[in-house]
Amino acid sequence: MIPSLRSEFNAQWSDEKYARFLGVLERRFGEAAPFRLSETPIFLAKDLVDAAALAGRELLAQVVGNAAYLAASRKAIPEKYCAPGEAAVPLFVQADFGLDEARQLKLVEIQGFPSLYGYQPVLADAYREGYGLDESLGLLEAGPLLKQAIVGEHDPENVALLEIDPLHQKTRHDFVATRQALGIAVVDARAVVKQGNRLFYDRSGMLVPIERIYNRVIADELERKQIELPFSFRDELNVEWAGHPNWFFQLSKFSLPFFKHATAPASFFLSEAPADLDLDKFVLKPLYSFAGSGVIIRPTRADLEAIPVSGRGDYLLQERVNFTPVIETPEGPTKIEIRVMYIWLDELHPVNLIIRMGRGSQMGVDHNKGMGWVGASAAFIYSGDEP
Repeated sequence: MIPSLRSEFNAQWSDEKYARFLGVLERRFGEAAPFRLSETPIFLAKDLVDAAALAGRELLAQVVGNAAYLAASRKAIPEKYCAPGEAAVPLFVQADFGLDEARQLKLVEIQGFPSLYGYQPVLADAYREGYGLDESLGLLEAGPLLKQAIVGEHDPENVALLEIDPLHQKTRHDFVATRQALGIAVVDARAVVKQGNRLFYDRSGMLVPIERIYNRVIADELERKQIELPFSFRDELNVEWAGHPNWFFQLSKFSLPFFKHATAPASFFLSEAPADLDLDKFVLKPLYSFAGSGVIIRPTRADLEAIPVSGRGDYLLQERVNFTPVIETPEGPTKIEIRVMYIWLDELHPVNLIIRMGRGSQMGVDHNKGMGWVGASAAFIYSGDEP
């Protein structure tokens, strides 16, 4: 964690610098950040970043291209969300890791769905400007890969980022940053117009054809809010998907029991879990929820029995890893979760990092209320020896 850089940052930190950092973002987006941002960025050794990126690649290799896994995961896609024209590989991949008591990387989960590709570079720039960080501190960067992945060969005006009520999502600043960087439209999926097998969005009273969709619609939200879209994912649509929606289901917590890797904790589908598991050492997770919703730390037998037998294939028991606090802060040592963000074009490219900091039972905001030096953050990479 580069102790000398951490000590120097903590010693020079001030409320004024933190306010300056937040102000940079507020000016960029026209409002305060809609979720908590940590008082500090993270300084990671290049060796650790390389190890995390490699682990993600190795994990992906165990399931993508594995015919047995793909067949099983396809069966897990709800019929109403099973879209035709599935891509051979996920375009976007997120691999989340924590550090255990031995400071070894341990997998939290893996996802085949986009994350904050537009926002993280802006966040890192704001930390650098707000705190006057050394320009020699590096970043993973997507370069032209992000435009290639999202826009492809299309005119940006015919590419739409689809989300439910995008202007009110907590991730809306990512949508703004993506629009600013790539010139694509941000469209409420509920407002899409379907004519035959084509989709359109309204721009100042004119229907603009959608040729490529950067899909940010989460099926879990559609189900929870009982939203019916003007189109079905099952339709044979004349569009390309920037991130085929089937990979939301096929590369998810569903993949965890299939991994055999040093970073992967033991995981079982609830329907297949051994009866003699020590539940005190496990976490119960629903397969298709986001932001930690529905997760039970140290589930009881009663928690398991409350789930209908028919629905137990939709839950996972994962060995609980005690993530060690590795970041020294003025309010005490803090745990981190490192998300490696990939784009899969000719190969799997690690293009950015997301950091979440916390001292609660989970990393989500709801589990770290009232705390400082927690929340979302960015990672800078130090390539030299310990200064």
